[in-house]
Amino acid sequence: MSVEKIETYMKVAQEASPVYVAFIVSLLLFVDLFIAVPSLTVMILAGFFLGPVIGSVSAITGIVLAGVCGYLFSRRYGAGLLAVLITDPKEREDAIGTFRKHGPLIIIVSRAAPVLPEISACLAGLSGMNFLKFLCFWLLSSIPYVAIACYAGSVSSVQNPFPAILAAIGLTAFFFLAAALFKRSKNVSKLSIGA
Repeated sequence: MSVEKIETYMKVAQEASPVYVAFIVSLLLFVDLFIAVPSLTVMILAGFFLGPVIGSVSAITGIVLAGVCGYLFSRRYGAGLLAVLITDPKEREDAIGTFRKHGPLIIIVSRAAPVLPEISACLAGLSGMNFLKFLCFWLLSSIPYVAIACYAGSVSSVQNPFPAILAAIGLTAFFFLAAALFKRSKNVSKLSIGA
């Protein structure tokens, strides 16, 4: 899955109907739960092809579906999967303990690195975080991020890609800095944030 392939698929879908583009955006951002998808690029392209409002709605739909499915799947099957991924029981306890202690903040700053949002959704389910609490923090983290990315995509063009580039750099830098400050201030050493 490359940026070029995603852009090609989205251009083809746009020629068919904006409904298909919105569906593809939602699907790609949902699939990000299972395979790495350049989600910020998808959001910027959604804004470019669909405009800021419809692009944001389709992106939020995919992100919410990914988060909720990651939460529910991990709530049900996460303990067994975590035992396979982290074989040391002490490390497992530390990861879950860290999330229980700092879960809301981890969810908010999780956009700092690829895959981290999905991991935080899974850790929320695994640690038994209240679903409505998880959903509130998931939306608090996601909605501004998506809105900025889609807006930047909507005001960008092939001739002037500067707004999209600025948004990509700005969002990445902001969330990475927030995660680094959080990690430093809370002395979170066992959970890799922004690494």
